[in-house]
Amino acid sequence: MKKFALAIALLFSVVASQAQTQVAPGTSDNNKDDQESLGKAYFSQIMGVALSATSNMKLFHFVYDWIGTPYHFGGSSRRGIDCSAFTKELYSEVFNLDIKRNSRDIFSMVNPVGKDELKEGDLVFFKIHSRSISHVGIYLGNNKFAHASSRGVAISSLDDAYYSRFFYKGGRLLASFKDEFKGSASTGSNDMGDDVDESKN
Repeated sequence: MKKFALAIALLFSVVASQAQTQVAPGTSDNNKDDQESLGKAYFSQIMGVALSATSNMKLFHFVYDWIGTPYHFGGSSRRGIDCSAFTKELYSEVFNLDIKRNSRDIFSMVNPVGKDELKEGDLVFFKIHSRSISHVGIYLGNNKFAHASSRGVAISSLDDAYYSRFFYKGGRLLASFKDEFKGSASTGSNDMGDDVDESKN
């Protein structure tokens, strides 16, 4: 209900912006810029992330569209999805990259980066009640990340005591894998998702 109300508020903002900017011919570029600015302001508000001029709006649209989708171990659809399937779907739709299906396999495709080096679109890996990587999410900025948690697809903070405790490493997809996997058919592991045991989102 809250998500629907926010979407309605954004719609009214965009309509109002269009009414104000459609004054003279040749203003379509300005109107497009105004709408993008409104969109960035909207996502900044609801996701708690300060979007920059270079922010990937497709990334934030994707995350917003999936928020609230139930968690299902081994799932990969709107009816239920797990963390690695959500990450794989996001990378496919947003970056046109076909990554592997399991969080441990995905980690083998990245160059590890520290928490203070993370950039929008990087991956974040966790060892939750496990000695090996058991959870993965996508970094959004401002220490926020999107993931399929036990309570469904959500946005959480790396500063949260729970996630701070289990955080393992950040990761940035290696250029060699970008070349190898871009636009290719799925060649990753067929493993059924990840063994994640989360007590909160």
